Parts: sequence; structure tokens; C-alpha cells
Amino acid sequence: MAEVTVRAADGGSFSGYLATPKSGKGPGVVVIQEIFGVNAVMRQITDGLAGQGFTAFCPDLFWRFKPGIQITDKTEAEWKMAVGYFQRFNVDKGVEDLKASLAELRNHPACNGKAGAVGFCLGGKLAYLMATRTDVDCSVSYYGVGIQDALGEAKDIKTSLLLHIAGKDEFVPPPAQEKIHAGLKSNSHVTMYDYPNCGHAFARPGGAHWDQTAADQAGKRSLEFFHRHLGG
Repeated sequence: MAEVTVRAADGGSFSGYLATPKSGKGPGVVVIQEIFGVNAVMRQITDGLAGQGFTAFCPDLFWRFKPGIQITDKTEAEWKMAVGYFQRFNVDKGVEDLKASLAELRNHPACNGKAGAVGFCLGGKLAYLMATRTDVDCSVSYYGVGIQDALGEAKDIKTSLLLHIAGKDEFVPPPAQEKIHAGLKSNSHVTMYDYPNCGHAFARPGGAHWDQTAADQAGKRSLEFFHRHLGG
């Protein structure tokens, strides 16, 4: 496990957490953070992907206003901080940083040149935007917040996209979910799975809405998706 530095397209640089497979090389996956930074949960997910044969990289997307954020979802004070970071975050700049991260990962000696993305919460929307704005090989979105407001970009999806949608997501209510389904159902590149009884962040280990069964099912689907589109 190592820290990797990425040069931003508009100047400056930021870091990220890299985990490599035992084989030393594999397909890449950009892991896109929640609103809590590159914390223990994100590093655990990154390590887990490395354990499945992928070279996984989780960049620090909040670096422009506060590098190195690593908080949890366990206290009200941390939640307030996280929401504040979310409100300050520039999505367009974030996607540009993800483009740079994707290029850095593909060029890393531990990556075979193919690379996908997986994102959670805020990262779930960014994973969707990776599919619309970048040349990522495939993307996986977990309970992405705000996708319904970016459906005008759906026509630009050229590679495979997998969405995990939580039926009882308090941040993506039923009307938003309906818009997402209606806006993407005819796109042959998009696969959507619904988890009707799950709340937001059902796949976050230790989270308030953690659901072991649904998390395992979504994880299996995601791994199969990555192996199908990236190899490894």
C-alpha cells in the first residue's frame, strides 16, 4: 500500500491511496470517496479490490480546500463537517481530478492499462459522471446522490455503467429514483439494480444502514462487472 501523487490539470497536486494485488499487476479501479474523505472505509474498499486482483487507487478529492480529510460517520460533529465539505465541493473540478487520477493509474507500472471506477454517495454521482465525461473503461455507482440532475449527460455514456440504487435512500427519494430509471432505462450501456428495503450507504461497513446481505450481493455484482469489462 502506498501514497501516490497526481498532478492536477489546472496546477497543483494531490495524493491518493494505492493498493496493489499480490501478483504485482492488474486492471485498475479508481475508488471515489464519500463525503468523509479517504478514510478507513475507503482504504478498506481499496484494499479489498486489490485482494481481488485489481490495482486500486482512491484519490483525495477534497484537497482543494482541505487535504487529507479522514473522518467517520459516527458523530454529529463529523457529519456536520462532512456536509460542509460536500457543499464546498466543486463537481466539475472533481471530475477533472478524477480524469487525472485515471491517467495516473493507467500509467502506473502495477496497472495493465485498463481501468474502471467505483464510487459511493457523492462518489456514486462522480462515477456516473466518469461514464459521461471520461474514457474510463467502465463505472460502478453505489447510491449516487444527484444523478437525477445530470441525466442530460446520459447520451454521452459510451462505456458500461452499473448503478446500485437503495430503495429507502433518504438522500435519493423515490421521485429522484424514478427519474433515474426513466432517464437511463433505454441506454444499452447501463445496468441498474434496486435494493428496495435498503437505506443510503447500505454497503458502508459499520454504517447506520449497513445491510450485510445487500452489500454482499452488490459486491458480487460489482466484481463480476469489473472482471467482465476489465479482465483480471
